[in-house]
Amino acid sequence: MSRIGTMPIQIPDGVTITVGTSTVTVKGTKGELSQDYHKSIVKINLEDKVCTIERKSESKQAKSMHGLYRKLIHNMVVGVTEGFAKVLLVNGVGYRAELRGDVLVLNLGYSNPIEYPVPEGITINVEGNNRIIVSGTDRQQVGQVSAEIRGFRPPEPYKGKGIRYENEYVRRKIGKTGIK
Repeated sequence: MSRIGTMPIQIPDGVTITVGTSTVTVKGTKGELSQDYHKSIVKINLEDKVCTIERKSESKQAKSMHGLYRKLIHNMVVGVTEGFAKVLLVNGVGYRAELRGDVLVLNLGYSNPIEYPVPEGITINVEGNNRIIVSGTDRQQVGQVSAEIRGFRPPEPYKGKGIRYENEYVRRKIGKTGIK
């Protein structure tokens, strides 16, 4: 049995889960999220503020989807109640970030600044010139936007310049030394 798939999902007050024929919809204070699922593989049960997921067969695909759908529904419940956030740090001389309306402008040492339009459903805040906070209700979308922003200038190992996650450790290397 899947250890993650068998765990029940506690539904907090103010959150409603609607199970359709092939779609699960979660509504909460921060918004609404929906996810498609294979009704031939798993069965979603709702009982008194508890949601459980059961698989219909013992096939390899059903076993792999069991824990996946449980985690996806749990992430939707957490997203519409608390939300998700990732913090990015901009390191480097002259590197900075600013928010102009709904466009994130990044100066990262290239000849022109990078303009990144903020996607719908995501909020970006810039603290100071070097701290970017990406937040939203959809965990996958928050991670994707954070990865795209980090991809403009990943951290390099010699001086540590670039964009990195707040809890990311950049392994530093020693540069070349002259032969004497």
